[in-house]
Amino acid sequence: MGTPDFAVAPLQALVEAGWNVVGVVTAPDKPSGRGLQLQPSPVKKYALEHALPLLQPTNLKDPTFQQELAEWQAELQVVVAFRMLPEAVWNMPPLGSINLHASLLPAYRGAAPIHRAVMNGETETGLTTFFLRHAIDTGDLLDQVRLAIGPEETTGELHDRMMVLGAELVLSSVEKISKGQVNGQPQPPGENYPTAPKIFRDDTQIDWNRPAADLHNLVRGLSPSPAAWTTWQGKTLKIYRTRLVPEHLPKLPASPQGIFLTEATKSSQRLTGSIDEHILLNAEPGACYVCGHQAWMKCADQWLEILELQPEGRKRMPVSAWIQGLRA
Repeated sequence: MGTPDFAVAPLQALVEAGWNVVGVVTAPDKPSGRGLQLQPSPVKKYALEHALPLLQPTNLKDPTFQQELAEWQAELQVVVAFRMLPEAVWNMPPLGSINLHASLLPAYRGAAPIHRAVMNGETETGLTTFFLRHAIDTGDLLDQVRLAIGPEETTGELHDRMMVLGAELVLSSVEKISKGQVNGQPQPPGENYPTAPKIFRDDTQIDWNRPAADLHNLVRGLSPSPAAWTTWQGKTLKIYRTRLVPEHLPKLPASPQGIFLTEATKSSQRLTGSIDEHILLNAEPGACYVCGHQAWMKCADQWLEILELQPEGRKRMPVSAWIQGLRA
C-alpha cells in the first residue's frame, strides 16, 4: 500500500527479491498538469508495468473494497507513504501490517518527517519499520537504520537517499517476519520527541527577523517542494538554496560598482557607489545586497547568501540569472 515515488522503491525491492506480491493498493488518479488530466500515482504506474493486481479505493472503510482486499488473502501488508488505515484493514492479514516511516521513531511522528528534520537542523535521522496499531506511528518497532544529514543537504536529496535505504529495510523486515525472527519492541515513552505535522503555506513563508541558520535550514528543508518563499516588490519569490556567510558580512569589493541594497518586502531603493561595513551591519532584516553575480539577504543576526530561486511566473534559476534581470 503506497502512493508516491518513496513507496515504489520498497515495492520494487519485494518484487525483484521474488516475494509474491498478491496486490497493490494506491490512491485514485488525480488531476495534474495544465489540462488537469487524471494522472496515475507512481505506485500505480509500477503495478501496471509489472501486471500486479491493483485497487484504488476512495474510502478505506468501504465494505466492497475490504471484501476485494480480503480476497487476495495476503499474509502480510506493507504500507509506505499511504493513508491512515482503519483497524479492519490493518488487522486483516494473519501476520499483520508493517509500515515504513522516514524517521527514528518515536521522533518525528507525522506526515512530514523528512521535511521537519531538515527544517529543524537535525544532523541525524533514520528509517523505521513497525507494526501498525490504532494511533498513528505508535506501533511496536521492528528495525531501524540511522543516517547523517549533511549541513547543506536538502529534503529532496535526503529523500532520495532514504528511499534506497528504506527499500532495503523493508526487505530485511519482511524476511525476518517470514522466518519468525521478529519480536516487536514497544516505542520508548515520553512526550518530548519532535513531531512532523503536515506542512501548510504559513510554515513556508520566510521571516527575515529569524536567525540566518534557522532560515538556511528552512530553505533546504522545503527544497524542492513546497519551497520557502518571500515577497519581492509585491510578488512571490521562492528560494531553493542558500549558504551561510562565515564572516557574518558579505565581502566588500575594492571598487564597488553597480552595488545596490534593497528591501525585499518593500519598494526597491537602490544605493549605488560606496557601501561600507557600517551600512551592511545596520541594514534591516529583509534587505537584499547585490554585488557582481552574488546576492545576500539580511536576517536577524547576519547575512544569508542566496544561491537558487524562482521569481513568480518564471522558472527556477541560479541567482546570477535573477541579478541579470534586475539590472536589465
